[in-house]
Amino acid sequence: MKHRGLLLVAALAAPGCIRAPEIVMVDRATALEEQAAGSYKEVEQRLARAGMNPTPVPLTPNQLEDLGIQPPPLVENLGKTQADRVDDLVRRHCVGEGKDGLLVVTRKQCTAGRVSADDAALVERVNRARRQLWQWMRTVRPGVPEETLRQNWHQAHAEGVVCGGWVEAADGTWGEKKC
Repeated sequence: MKHRGLLLVAALAAPGCIRAPEIVMVDRATALEEQAAGSYKEVEQRLARAGMNPTPVPLTPNQLEDLGIQPPPLVENLGKTQADRVDDLVRRHCVGEGKDGLLVVTRKQCTAGRVSADDAALVERVNRARRQLWQWMRTVRPGVPEETLRQNWHQAHAEGVVCGGWVEAADGTWGEKKC
Protein backbone atom coordinates (compact mmCIF):
# COMPACT_ATOMS: atom_id res chain seq x y z
CA MET A 1 0.00 0.00 0.00
CA LYS A 2 2.83 2.26 0.83
CA HIS A 3 4.42 1.29 -2.40
CA ARG A 4 1.33 2.22 -4.41
CA GLY A 5 1.10 5.74 -2.94
CA LEU A 6 4.71 6.34 -3.79
CA LEU A 7 4.18 5.16 -7.30
CA LEU A 8 1.19 7.49 -7.70
CA VAL A 9 3.14 10.48 -6.41
CA ALA A 10 6.01 9.69 -8.74
CA ALA A 11 3.67 9.43 -11.72
CA LEU A 12 2.04 12.73 -10.97
CA ALA A 13 5.31 14.49 -10.38
CA ALA A 14 6.86 13.39 -13.67
CA PRO A 15 7.53 16.49 -15.76
CA GLY A 16 6.53 15.03 -19.06
CA CYS A 17 2.95 14.20 -18.09
CA ILE A 18 1.58 17.59 -17.07
CA ARG A 19 1.85 20.42 -19.57
CA ALA A 20 0.02 23.76 -20.13
CA PRO A 21 -2.11 23.90 -23.27
CA GLU A 22 -0.80 25.89 -26.20
CA ILE A 23 -2.27 29.40 -26.57
CA VAL A 24 -2.50 30.86 -30.05
CA MET A 25 -2.76 34.66 -30.34
CA VAL A 26 -4.25 36.10 -33.52
CA ASP A 27 -3.60 39.78 -34.19
CA ARG A 28 -6.05 40.24 -37.04
CA ALA A 29 -9.73 39.51 -37.47
CA THR A 30 -10.91 36.30 -39.01
CA ALA A 31 -12.38 36.33 -42.49
CA LEU A 32 -15.90 36.14 -41.02
CA GLU A 33 -15.25 39.13 -38.73
CA GLU A 34 -13.87 41.20 -41.62
CA GLN A 35 -16.89 40.36 -43.74
CA ALA A 36 -19.32 41.27 -40.91
CA ALA A 37 -17.53 44.54 -40.15
CA GLY A 38 -17.74 45.75 -43.73
CA SER A 39 -15.71 48.52 -45.29
CA TYR A 40 -15.97 52.06 -43.94
CA LYS A 41 -13.42 53.63 -46.26
CA GLU A 42 -15.96 56.05 -47.79
CA VAL A 43 -17.28 57.12 -44.38
CA GLU A 44 -13.75 57.62 -43.07
CA GLN A 45 -12.84 59.78 -46.08
CA ARG A 46 -16.00 61.90 -45.67
CA LEU A 47 -15.22 62.37 -41.98
CA ALA A 48 -11.63 63.38 -42.78
CA ARG A 49 -12.85 65.93 -45.37
CA ALA A 50 -15.40 67.38 -42.93
CA GLY A 51 -12.68 67.80 -40.34
CA MET A 52 -10.62 69.83 -42.79
CA ASN A 53 -13.44 72.28 -43.67
CA PRO A 54 -14.02 74.74 -40.82
CA THR A 55 -17.69 75.63 -40.36
CA PRO A 56 -19.47 77.80 -37.78
CA VAL A 57 -20.57 76.05 -34.61
CA PRO A 58 -24.31 76.36 -33.95
CA LEU A 59 -25.28 78.07 -30.70
CA THR A 60 -27.89 76.79 -28.28
CA PRO A 61 -31.04 78.85 -27.64
CA ASN A 62 -29.71 79.78 -24.17
CA GLN A 63 -26.44 81.04 -25.66
CA LEU A 64 -28.39 83.11 -28.21
CA GLU A 65 -30.53 84.65 -25.46
CA ASP A 66 -27.39 85.49 -23.46
CA LEU A 67 -26.17 87.41 -26.52
CA GLY A 68 -29.50 89.25 -26.71
CA ILE A 69 -30.73 87.42 -29.80
CA GLN A 70 -34.24 86.00 -29.70
CA PRO A 71 -34.16 82.49 -31.22
CA PRO A 72 -36.84 81.75 -33.79
CA PRO A 73 -39.90 80.04 -32.29
CA LEU A 74 -40.12 76.30 -32.74
CA VAL A 75 -43.79 76.61 -33.60
CA GLU A 76 -45.48 79.50 -35.36
CA ASN A 77 -47.48 81.60 -32.91
CA LEU A 78 -50.47 82.05 -35.16
CA GLY A 79 -52.92 81.94 -32.25
CA LYS A 80 -51.20 84.68 -30.21
CA THR A 81 -53.19 87.87 -29.90
CA GLN A 82 -51.72 91.32 -29.39
CA ALA A 83 -52.73 91.15 -25.73
CA ASP A 84 -50.83 87.85 -25.38
CA ARG A 85 -47.75 89.45 -26.92
CA VAL A 86 -47.99 92.44 -24.56
CA ASP A 87 -48.39 90.11 -21.55
CA ASP A 88 -45.31 88.18 -22.68
CA LEU A 89 -43.28 91.41 -22.97
CA VAL A 90 -44.47 92.57 -19.53
CA ARG A 91 -43.67 89.16 -18.02
CA ARG A 92 -40.14 89.26 -19.52
CA HIS A 93 -39.69 92.84 -18.17
CA CYS A 94 -39.05 94.18 -21.70
CA VAL A 95 -42.10 96.42 -21.29
CA GLY A 96 -43.57 97.75 -18.08
CA GLU A 97 -46.88 99.20 -16.97
CA GLY A 98 -46.05 102.82 -16.18
CA LYS A 99 -47.62 104.68 -13.26
CA ASP A 100 -49.28 107.04 -15.78
CA GLY A 101 -51.22 104.12 -17.33
CA LEU A 102 -49.09 103.82 -20.47
CA LEU A 103 -46.73 101.02 -21.46
CA VAL A 104 -43.03 101.85 -21.18
CA VAL A 105 -40.26 100.02 -23.06
CA THR A 106 -37.70 98.91 -20.44
CA ARG A 107 -34.91 97.39 -22.54
CA LYS A 108 -32.31 97.33 -19.73
CA GLN A 109 -34.45 95.09 -17.51
CA CYS A 110 -35.43 92.69 -20.32
CA THR A 111 -34.65 89.17 -19.03
CA ALA A 112 -34.95 87.18 -22.26
CA GLY A 113 -34.28 88.41 -25.74
CA ARG A 114 -34.72 92.00 -26.78
CA VAL A 115 -37.45 94.33 -27.94
CA SER A 116 -37.92 94.05 -31.69
CA ALA A 117 -39.24 96.77 -33.98
CA ASP A 118 -42.57 94.89 -34.13
CA ASP A 119 -42.75 94.87 -30.33
CA ALA A 120 -42.04 98.62 -30.12
CA ALA A 121 -44.74 99.28 -32.73
CA LEU A 122 -47.17 97.13 -30.72
CA VAL A 123 -46.43 99.18 -27.58
CA GLU A 124 -47.13 102.40 -29.50
CA ARG A 125 -50.46 101.00 -30.81
CA VAL A 126 -51.52 99.96 -27.30
CA ASN A 127 -50.61 103.37 -25.87
CA ARG A 128 -52.50 105.13 -28.69
CA ALA A 129 -55.55 102.94 -27.99
CA ARG A 130 -55.38 103.76 -24.27
CA ARG A 131 -55.24 107.51 -24.98
CA GLN A 132 -58.25 107.18 -27.28
CA LEU A 133 -60.10 105.27 -24.54
CA TRP A 134 -59.38 108.04 -22.03
CA GLN A 135 -60.63 110.68 -24.49
CA TRP A 136 -63.84 108.72 -24.97
CA MET A 137 -64.23 108.39 -21.17
CA ARG A 138 -63.99 112.20 -20.88
CA THR A 139 -66.89 112.59 -23.32
CA VAL A 140 -69.01 110.15 -21.30
CA ARG A 141 -68.20 111.79 -17.97
CA PRO A 142 -67.41 115.43 -18.79
CA GLY A 143 -67.47 116.65 -15.17
CA VAL A 144 -64.66 114.34 -14.05
CA PRO A 145 -61.07 115.55 -14.57
CA GLU A 146 -58.95 113.55 -17.03
CA GLU A 147 -56.33 112.70 -14.39
CA THR A 148 -58.99 111.16 -12.14
CA LEU A 149 -60.34 109.07 -15.04
CA ARG A 150 -56.84 107.86 -15.87
CA GLN A 151 -56.07 106.97 -12.24
CA ASN A 152 -59.35 105.08 -11.85
CA TRP A 153 -58.76 103.22 -15.11
CA HIS A 154 -55.15 102.46 -14.15
CA GLN A 155 -56.19 101.12 -10.75
CA ALA A 156 -58.76 98.78 -12.33
CA HIS A 157 -56.33 97.77 -15.09
CA ALA A 158 -53.47 97.02 -12.63
CA GLU A 159 -55.47 94.14 -11.17
CA GLY A 160 -55.42 92.39 -14.54
CA VAL A 161 -51.68 92.76 -15.17
CA VAL A 162 -50.00 89.38 -15.55
CA CYS A 163 -48.36 87.93 -12.41
CA GLY A 164 -44.65 88.72 -12.26
CA GLY A 165 -45.15 91.55 -14.75
CA TRP A 166 -43.00 94.68 -14.64
CA VAL A 167 -44.92 97.52 -12.94
CA GLU A 168 -43.91 101.05 -11.94
CA ALA A 169 -44.77 102.02 -8.37
CA ALA A 170 -46.09 105.44 -7.34
CA ASP A 171 -42.58 106.51 -6.24
CA GLY A 172 -41.13 105.69 -9.71
CA THR A 173 -39.39 102.42 -8.81
CA TRP A 174 -39.94 99.31 -10.91
CA GLY A 175 -40.79 95.87 -9.58
CA GLU A 176 -42.65 92.66 -10.27
CA LYS A 177 -46.36 92.43 -9.60
CA LYS A 178 -47.03 90.09 -6.70
CA CYS A 179 -49.94 87.71 -6.98
